[in-house]
Amino acid sequence: MRRRGLLRLIPALLLVALVVWPQAFAPLFAPFAPEGGPVIYTRTSLLSLSLSHLGLVALASLAATLIAVTAAVLVTRPAGAAFRPLSRSVVNIGQTFPPVAVLALAVPVLGFGAGPTLVALFLYGLLPIFENAMTGLSTLPPSVMEAARGIGMTRWRRLWVVELPLALPVILAGVRLSVVIALGTATIGSTVAARTLGEVIIAGLLTNNTAFVLQGGVIVGLFAVLIYDGLTLLERRLSPDRKAG
Repeated sequence: MRRRGLLRLIPALLLVALVVWPQAFAPLFAPFAPEGGPVIYTRTSLLSLSLSHLGLVALASLAATLIAVTAAVLVTRPAGAAFRPLSRSVVNIGQTFPPVAVLALAVPVLGFGAGPTLVALFLYGLLPIFENAMTGLSTLPPSVMEAARGIGMTRWRRLWVVELPLALPVILAGVRLSVVIALGTATIGSTVAARTLGEVIIAGLLTNNTAFVLQGGVIVGLFAVLIYDGLTLLERRLSPDRKAG
C-alpha cells in the first residue's frame, strides 16, 4: 500500500513542480528547443493555463454528467423506454462529430474564447456517461429492487435511495472516461482563443519548438493520469463489493 501511495505521489509532485517552477526543468527540455530559442514557455504562466484548462474540463464534464445521467434515468423508466434509440442516436452524434467542426460552427454564434470549447467538450463527453449510466440503471439486482418495492418505496424514492447509489460506480466509470477524453480534447480550444494548455503546444508547432510541445503534452498527460487514478479509487470505494467486504 505504501509503495502504491508513493507511486501516486511522484507524478503529483512532478506536475506541481512543472507548472509552478518550470524553469527547474529547463535542462531536460533544452535538447528539444531550437538553437538560440527559448526553452520554457513564458508568454503566459503555465499555472494559470493549467487552472483555466481544468476549469473548462470540469464545467463541461459537470454539464455532460447532469444531462447524460438525467437522460439515462428517463429512458430507463417504463414511460421513457421508447425514446432510448433516439437518445442513443443524439449522444452518438456528439461523439462522432469532430470537435474541430463543432468549434468552427460555434464560433460564428458564440464568438472566440471559452464558449465554443465548452460546447465541443460537452457534446464529446455525453456518450460514455450516458451509456454507462443506462447500463448501471438497467442491470440492478432484481432482488434488491423487489425488496425496495416490498417496503413501500415510491418510484422516485427508489431512484434516489436504491438505484442511483447502486449504479454510481458504473456511472463514475463513464465520467472517468469522459473527463480523460475532455482533458486531451480541450487543447484544441486554443485555436479559437480559449485559455488552455493547447496554447503551449500550438506555440511550439508554430515556432518548430519541440520543447514547448513536450511541456504542454506532459502537463496534460500528468493531469489525465492523476485524475483517472483518482476517479478509479473513488469508483472502487463506492462499489457494492467493497462496501459488502
